[in-house]
Amino acid sequence: MEVYQHFRKEEQPFIDQVLSWKDQVERSYIPKLTDFLDPREQEIVQMLLGVHQDELQVEAFGGSLYSERKRIVIAPVYETITEEMFQVELLEAVYPEKFVRLEHRDVMGAFMSQGIKRKKLGDIMIADGKVHLLAAGEVVPFIKMNLTSIKKSRISFKETPLTSLLVKKEAWTESEKTISSLRLDTVVKEIYGVSRKDAAVLIQKLHVKVNYRVVDDVKFQLQEGDMLSVRGKGRSKVVAIRGRTKKDKIKMTAAKLQ
Repeated sequence: MEVYQHFRKEEQPFIDQVLSWKDQVERSYIPKLTDFLDPREQEIVQMLLGVHQDELQVEAFGGSLYSERKRIVIAPVYETITEEMFQVELLEAVYPEKFVRLEHRDVMGAFMSQGIKRKKLGDIMIADGKVHLLAAGEVVPFIKMNLTSIKKSRISFKETPLTSLLVKKEAWTESEKTISSLRLDTVVKEIYGVSRKDAAVLIQKLHVKVNYRVVDDVKFQLQEGDMLSVRGKGRSKVVAIRGRTKKDKIKMTAAKLQ
């Protein structure tokens, strides 16, 4: 299938899913609401369906302008898409920050232990003794009833207006790099300032994600636009590949989340 040549092989199942959503909407004329998608998945949806603007419209919403994970509505072009159609709810819980320190992974672990799938959850913000969670409306009653503790701290989630959402604005710092190849270990070494050996260890220990998925192959070839995250060292992205130097090195613009 010609469309596959623009994407990585591991993205093909998601591409098939998106194309089936398109067919479903075109056949039924009924809007399709997706689960929460990560930014790479959102990008794929836009790349595949954005060219059909005379027939379909595609809109994303995750709670605020700065949301990372979003649900998408695919609808016939004449349909009016409203915020309510996304069924994104904000849940808030208060915890005693003097006595317990909660991190993103603690909250995520509590949800996973209840069998709640990641795709039903949007962004999670933790600040000032509050946990803010964006969730699909269909799982909100289950969360409120079953998620009563995180890290041994009693907790109670209640629905809160989206207007009170804790907003996390991101600041990225760009830098110019010259690298020998686009291998994952080479790029991790360069962006995070570690040795090639340490970069390889991080990858082999499953501490590195590319486009929100763990990659364990040091030779994995990165592309322009790829998002990286290294456990304990933050997130980064390959902003641009700008050709080669006279010595045949690759010129790359990278960005790191501060």
